[in-house]
Amino acid sequence: MAVRPLSPHLGVYRFAYTMATSILHRMTGVFLAIGLAALACWLMAAANGAESYAAVVAAYSHWLFRLLLLGWLVSFLYHFANGIRHLLWDAGIGLEKAQARRSAALVAMAALLALGLCLGLIFGGTGVAP
Repeated sequence: MAVRPLSPHLGVYRFAYTMATSILHRMTGVFLAIGLAALACWLMAAANGAESYAAVVAAYSHWLFRLLLLGWLVSFLYHFANGIRHLLWDAGIGLEKAQARRSAALVAMAALLALGLCLGLIFGGTGVAP
Protein backbone atom coordinates (compact mmCIF):
# COMPACT_ATOMS: atom_id res chain seq x y z
CA MET A 1 0.00 0.00 0.00
CA ALA A 2 1.37 3.42 -0.96
CA VAL A 3 2.05 5.93 1.80
CA ARG A 4 0.13 9.10 1.05
CA PRO A 5 1.14 12.50 2.37
CA LEU A 6 -0.83 13.81 5.31
CA SER A 7 -2.58 17.14 5.25
CA PRO A 8 -1.15 19.73 7.65
CA HIS A 9 -2.93 19.80 10.97
CA LEU A 10 -3.44 22.40 13.68
CA GLY A 11 0.09 21.93 14.98
CA VAL A 12 1.54 23.29 11.74
CA TYR A 13 -0.31 26.60 11.78
CA ARG A 14 0.04 29.56 14.13
CA PHE A 15 -3.22 30.14 15.95
CA ALA A 16 -4.96 33.22 14.56
CA TYR A 17 -8.32 34.69 15.40
CA THR A 18 -9.54 33.85 11.90
CA MET A 19 -8.98 30.22 12.91
CA ALA A 20 -10.83 30.89 16.15
CA THR A 21 -13.80 32.32 14.25
CA SER A 22 -13.96 29.22 12.09
CA ILE A 23 -13.87 26.88 15.08
CA LEU A 24 -16.41 29.01 16.95
CA HIS A 25 -18.71 29.01 13.90
CA ARG A 26 -18.74 25.21 13.93
CA MET A 27 -19.28 25.04 17.69
CA THR A 28 -22.18 27.50 17.59
CA GLY A 29 -23.75 25.50 14.77
CA VAL A 30 -23.70 22.33 16.88
CA PHE A 31 -25.04 24.21 19.91
CA LEU A 32 -27.85 25.67 17.78
CA ALA A 33 -28.77 22.15 16.61
CA ILE A 34 -29.20 21.16 20.26
CA GLY A 35 -31.36 24.26 20.74
CA LEU A 36 -33.47 23.19 17.78
CA ALA A 37 -34.23 19.94 19.62
CA ALA A 38 -35.33 21.96 22.68
CA LEU A 39 -37.52 24.13 20.46
CA ALA A 40 -39.07 21.05 18.84
CA CYS A 41 -39.81 19.62 22.31
CA TRP A 42 -41.52 22.87 23.29
CA LEU A 43 -43.60 22.91 20.08
CA MET A 44 -44.60 19.25 20.48
CA ALA A 45 -45.70 19.97 24.05
CA ALA A 46 -47.79 22.90 22.82
CA ALA A 47 -49.43 20.66 20.24
CA ASN A 48 -49.99 17.90 22.79
CA GLY A 49 -52.20 19.89 25.14
CA ALA A 50 -52.23 22.23 28.09
CA GLU A 51 -50.79 19.74 30.61
CA SER A 52 -47.79 18.88 28.45
CA TYR A 53 -47.21 22.53 27.65
CA ALA A 54 -47.37 23.53 31.33
CA ALA A 55 -44.86 20.80 32.24
CA VAL A 56 -42.38 21.91 29.58
CA VAL A 57 -42.79 25.58 30.47
CA ALA A 58 -42.15 24.71 34.12
CA ALA A 59 -39.00 22.81 33.16
CA TYR A 60 -37.84 25.55 30.81
CA SER A 61 -38.37 28.20 33.52
CA HIS A 62 -35.46 26.84 35.54
CA TRP A 63 -32.43 29.17 35.81
CA LEU A 64 -30.19 26.63 34.05
CA PHE A 65 -32.45 26.54 31.01
CA ARG A 66 -32.61 30.33 30.98
CA LEU A 67 -28.82 30.34 30.89
CA LEU A 68 -28.99 27.94 27.95
CA LEU A 69 -31.43 30.32 26.23
CA LEU A 70 -28.94 33.14 26.64
CA GLY A 71 -26.25 30.87 25.19
CA TRP A 72 -28.47 30.04 22.23
CA LEU A 73 -29.14 33.73 21.64
CA VAL A 74 -25.42 34.52 21.65
CA SER A 75 -24.72 31.51 19.43
CA PHE A 76 -27.41 32.51 16.97
CA LEU A 77 -26.21 36.11 16.71
CA TYR A 78 -22.58 35.08 16.20
CA HIS A 79 -23.45 32.28 13.77
CA PHE A 80 -25.69 34.62 11.78
CA ALA A 81 -23.05 37.37 11.53
CA ASN A 82 -20.32 34.90 10.61
CA GLY A 83 -22.65 33.25 8.10
CA ILE A 84 -22.99 36.59 6.30
CA ARG A 85 -19.19 36.76 6.27
CA HIS A 86 -19.07 33.31 4.68
CA LEU A 87 -21.63 34.37 2.06
CA LEU A 88 -19.40 37.32 1.18
CA TRP A 89 -16.46 34.95 0.88
CA ASP A 90 -18.53 32.76 -1.46
CA ALA A 91 -18.97 35.85 -3.63
CA GLY A 92 -15.21 36.39 -3.62
CA ILE A 93 -15.34 39.39 -1.29
CA GLY A 94 -12.91 39.74 1.63
CA LEU A 95 -10.64 36.79 0.93
CA GLU A 96 -7.35 38.63 1.41
CA LYS A 97 -5.57 38.06 4.71
CA ALA A 98 -6.01 41.59 6.06
CA GLN A 99 -9.66 41.69 4.96
CA ALA A 100 -10.34 38.31 6.60
CA ARG A 101 -8.84 39.54 9.87
CA ARG A 102 -10.83 42.76 9.73
CA SER A 103 -14.05 40.91 8.97
CA ALA A 104 -13.41 38.53 11.88
CA ALA A 105 -13.26 41.52 14.22
CA LEU A 106 -16.38 42.99 12.59
CA VAL A 107 -18.26 39.73 13.12
CA ALA A 108 -17.42 39.76 16.84
CA MET A 109 -18.40 43.41 17.18
CA ALA A 110 -21.64 42.91 15.23
CA ALA A 111 -22.60 39.91 17.38
CA LEU A 112 -21.91 41.84 20.60
CA LEU A 113 -23.81 44.88 19.35
CA ALA A 114 -26.77 42.71 18.35
CA LEU A 115 -26.63 40.98 21.75
CA GLY A 116 -26.74 44.34 23.50
CA LEU A 117 -29.70 45.37 21.35
CA CYS A 118 -31.56 42.13 22.04
CA LEU A 119 -30.92 42.29 25.78
CA GLY A 120 -32.02 45.92 25.80
CA LEU A 121 -35.25 44.98 24.06
CA ILE A 122 -35.81 42.01 26.35
CA PHE A 123 -34.97 43.64 29.68
CA GLY A 124 -35.27 47.34 28.91
CA GLY A 125 -38.99 47.45 28.50
CA THR A 126 -40.85 50.28 26.82
CA GLY A 127 -41.53 52.33 29.91
CA VAL A 128 -45.28 51.98 29.29
CA ALA A 129 -47.30 50.30 32.02
CA PRO A 130 -49.30 47.26 30.84
